[in-house]
Amino acid sequence: MTHKERTTVYDVVIVGAGPSGAVAARRLAEEGMSVICLEQGEYPDYTKLRHSGFEFELTKNQYFASNPRRRMAPSDYPVNVVDSDVEPLMWNGVGGSSVLYAAAWHRLKPSDFRVRTVDGIADDWPLTYADLEPYYTRVENDFAVSGVGGDPAYPPGYEIPLPPFPLTQMDRKLAAAHDRLGWHWWPGSNSIATVKHNGLLPCVRRGACTWGCFDGAKASVDRTHWPTCIRLGVKLVQNARVLRVETGSDGLATGVTYVDRGTGRAHFQPGRTVIVSANGVGTPRLLLNSASKDHPDGLANSSGLVGKRLMMHPYGTVSGLFDDFFENWQGPYGQRSYSLEFAETRKDTNFYRGAKWQLMGMGGALATVGTWPWGGNSDVWGENFHPTVQKRFGRSAYWGIMAEDLPSEDNMVSLDPDLTDADGMPAAKITYKASQNTWDLLHYNQERAVESMREAGAYETAVMPLQRETGWHILGSVRMGEDPRNSVVDAFGRSHDVPNLFVMDGSVMPTSGAVNPTGTVAALALRNSEAIIENRRSQPVSKAAEALRVGS
Repeated sequence: MTHKERTTVYDVVIVGAGPSGAVAARRLAEEGMSVICLEQGEYPDYTKLRHSGFEFELTKNQYFASNPRRRMAPSDYPVNVVDSDVEPLMWNGVGGSSVLYAAAWHRLKPSDFRVRTVDGIADDWPLTYADLEPYYTRVENDFAVSGVGGDPAYPPGYEIPLPPFPLTQMDRKLAAAHDRLGWHWWPGSNSIATVKHNGLLPCVRRGACTWGCFDGAKASVDRTHWPTCIRLGVKLVQNARVLRVETGSDGLATGVTYVDRGTGRAHFQPGRTVIVSANGVGTPRLLLNSASKDHPDGLANSSGLVGKRLMMHPYGTVSGLFDDFFENWQGPYGQRSYSLEFAETRKDTNFYRGAKWQLMGMGGALATVGTWPWGGNSDVWGENFHPTVQKRFGRSAYWGIMAEDLPSEDNMVSLDPDLTDADGMPAAKITYKASQNTWDLLHYNQERAVESMREAGAYETAVMPLQRETGWHILGSVRMGEDPRNSVVDAFGRSHDVPNLFVMDGSVMPTSGAVNPTGTVAALALRNSEAIIENRRSQPVSKAAEALRVGS
């Protein structure tokens, strides 16, 4: 039973304390709006990390595994992946998946906003690179992005606020190879501080970025945004799992119903505006579970597209073994350098769009005998163990190949008919198959990456075509567009069906691009929050929520 005690009616109720929720909360609070954020998890406990000890590699996945099905923390919810080629990865807590992301930072390219115009497939966005550019610039400063500006793959004027990490011997070897091949490469851009900035300390290069950052150098929003949000008066409620977005008789959102996971009691939190920032799985799950008599197919779903067009950046690798000894276990783990040489549609191939390559270090000694990024480890045990470690440790590098994922309505998030979480909310079910375009794209890029490694001096290469547990980027399941018949939200994240309901996360992206999306997700959240501020006086508000406000 819902707990009906009188509660404050906030200007804005935000669901999810990840990057988008944090960016929105801070900007709205800066303008004096009252904001409450409901987060199903807690702050990460970095004291559980053991970065400085020998046991790090043995314990790193104990608390900070990126796959919630392996981590099984109390804040996680079940995800049925039986019918999926790729498993979605996430962190359910304050900071969202910025706690575990590798922090490789990119903007989309101008063509990524015009895929239909450029290639005659997929869709154009209802905004352009120029529309988003000023917001990219601002969030790059907030997220302490380090690197080298002036990448010729982008329009002039793309500068990076913090200085880059120095190139290592390994980086220089691959860069020289690309110079000889005439292929693009650029020093890695990462949301990792190289100097003190926005409360972050300079990176000490432990190479543990994807298992949380003990040292406070990586820009996760629990560090970069939430301290400011709290000072501005934002109320952050942890362990609050939102079950439904509620609507009134006027069709407008009145607030949300959530469960306090500590007490098990249900509460209704009223608000004048609701923002859902629960990622590309959690957001459609919540909207679908908000079905009612007036919205039998789920809230904001008159187009039938809530949950559909899921994209997850299928990912493969090409590793190279060298005679040289590199310090390849050091950070940043995000990316040492990257290449966009094959990121656009080419006339000499049989597929559309392309891939980003990111040059990665290998990690510690145990990584030499794991399945990642070697594709398997059945032949490394017994008498092969020591020779394998000796051959790989400090003498290897790999290109991560991130494929642009094209939208398909067959790939989707739906509600599992049988499985529920601990609070009785239906689990998410993922249906996802890599298309023939994806497989052709990956094979082509991996063949070129083998050439890259060989040119750099690798005497042996290993190819991992597609790794299942690589769904870091969960995109497209609540499509943004101008036409309510074929999109869920407009160019500012506002629901076509429910004018005071907004979605701010990667689920709104009409196409995926080939690069890491957090920069775009954060820039969109900032742009859309400022649209809410600009239109606050004309914002439709439910009469039911206003009545509670008057009576409070």
